Amino acid sequence: MADQAEKLREIVAAQSDQKKTRIIAVASGKGGVGKTNMSINMAIAYSRLGKKVLVLDADLGLANVNVVMGVIPKFNLYHVIRKQKQMKDIILDTPYGIQIVAGASGFSRIANLSEEERKNFVSELTALADADIIIIDTSAGVSSNVLAFIEAADEAVIVTTPEPTAITDAYGIIKIISTEIDDLDMGLKLIVNRVSSVTEAKKVAQRVINITGQFLNIKVDYLGFVYEDAAVPASVRKQQPFIINDPRGRASQCMQHIVGRLEKVEYREGGGVSRFIKKLFGRMDE
Repeated sequence: MADQAEKLREIVAAQSDQKKTRIIAVASGKGGVGKTNMSINMAIAYSRLGKKVLVLDADLGLANVNVVMGVIPKFNLYHVIRKQKQMKDIILDTPYGIQIVAGASGFSRIANLSEEERKNFVSELTALADADIIIIDTSAGVSSNVLAFIEAADEAVIVTTPEPTAITDAYGIIKIISTEIDDLDMGLKLIVNRVSSVTEAKKVAQRVINITGQFLNIKVDYLGFVYEDAAVPASVRKQQPFIINDPRGRASQCMQHIVGRLEKVEYREGGGVSRFIKKLFGRMDE
């Protein structure tokens, strides 16, 4: 571990004068709430503000960011982990103005890496520092990987829907985050997806905010909502982001408002990719 710590210090020192990349982890308590769709379309909305944006598919079991976007990467994180490729070789430009790093499908735990593999992976992550925004699409539910990525990020966005099970699971993941992460200094934010009205979205958000405040003493910011929109499933079938397929649609307008709010919301000064690496592997060493 001493060698790894020394490597981290070298990386941090080398990046001390670089710009600070804003890192946003997108998570959900259960699958099927639209988390990956939120990640991708949020990224595209950000790119329209002139930002250089990269989506990191951190679902190492069922990676699907590239599938939703209709792109077929030749290489993914697995090849980097196994030292078959460098990170710069797997960063994929897309037709939508953003870049993606495809996840390592079937590779269950970064924590299981050997020390040599970790050192290599840490070093390779620095290749992402050129981005203004990194959006991490985590796997659904709560695993050691998900917690590590959330803790390492500057902010965590929890996605839920009005379904009672989704609301319960959103509270569940927030509870586990508050229990497992000692220094909960990132901003927790909430998006309510697939709502029929503004009123429904506010009711769901208020319910989550109230119970987390009452029972967990945690502040969760309501970031916004996305309407139920037929253009969304149609876009998934076409393997094209809905903000591209139907830019004036209700879901697309909602996403643009969410990103606008994200940019105006106060957030703590992040440490960029170097801080992200330290936090990510710090948790995995516990």
